[in-house]
Amino acid sequence: MRTPLTELVGVRYPIVQTGMGWVAGPRLVSATAEAGALGILGSATMTVKQLRAAVREVKSRTQAPFGVNLRADAGDARERVRIVVDEGVKVASFALAPSQELIAELKDAGVVVVPSVGARRHAEKVAAWGADAVIVQGGEGGGHTGEVATTVLLPQVVDAVDIPVIAAGGFHDGRGLVAALAYGAAGIAMGTRFLLTSDSTVPDAVKARYLAAGVRDVTVTTAVDGLPHRMLRTEMVAALEHAGRTRALVQAVRRAAGFKRISGLSWSRMVRDGLAMRHGKDLSWSQVLLAANTPMLLKASMVDGRTDLGVMASGQVAGVIEDLPSCAELVGRLMKEAQRALEALASTVGQADTSSLSGD
Repeated sequence: MRTPLTELVGVRYPIVQTGMGWVAGPRLVSATAEAGALGILGSATMTVKQLRAAVREVKSRTQAPFGVNLRADAGDARERVRIVVDEGVKVASFALAPSQELIAELKDAGVVVVPSVGARRHAEKVAAWGADAVIVQGGEGGGHTGEVATTVLLPQVVDAVDIPVIAAGGFHDGRGLVAALAYGAAGIAMGTRFLLTSDSTVPDAVKARYLAAGVRDVTVTTAVDGLPHRMLRTEMVAALEHAGRTRALVQAVRRAAGFKRISGLSWSRMVRDGLAMRHGKDLSWSQVLLAANTPMLLKASMVDGRTDLGVMASGQVAGVIEDLPSCAELVGRLMKEAQRALEALASTVGQADTSSLSGD
């Protein structure tokens, strides 16, 4: 299936696996790439040294194009960009909009720049700055998310920019791909659906928790870091939501100390990172600390398998996912579903009275 996305990045299918921290490592990314989709490494939870090693491991596993997700506001962003350029990575994606200068630097090196946005005005801004494509996430998406549904946000962005738009938030099958294409998107991006594959390194106990979840078990809360965050409702989420300010601060300091040990960050650096992540919001000190060490809460579940202590970011589609296919099986199935949906649509439209549609 050829779309502006497949032409831009050189993949066979217009499907993107998002760069999830602690989840999108070399195994998942290379399996996605081998299946014909675009895999993206989640580098935010890696050190600079680990990122270079991860990029080289992916290259040793596949010759297909792949990408790296970067934090434009990270203190070592330039070092990470240099790795992307030096190692010949095809795509750089960003959770927050990179600067115009950074976009230009990457493009000059032949790297495709794909920021993620949650609003039309943000898409217009990065398009004007030279971004090659945008990932547009509606409110159904996992992790930090907005309030506007994909079906409302996507057509707004498609109409506003003249670069390929990749739809995210609420996608898990071939019918969704066809729907996104009908809206004018060039492809879809999925996180939770790729997390729930046999190629994902997420512990089995955590995957089982996702598979057992219903649609109502996926919630949006501000209790973790003060920002709207879509995740599975767990004991941890309930505890944070019901904790008083003093108790929340004590818990935040304890978890921040753990993150400090594994990250090597200073207390002052963690506070600065937490303050930077507020995006103008009025957060308590416990939320500032939690914003700085949210990766530790994700690690507890995604790496350590502690469903009782960790945060499990999740798209709303977790409530309808029931199996753990390999990436190859998932992509193949999705494309077959898309083909059947297209054929059914063509048959339905072909049987309709087209004169009434044209107004004749």
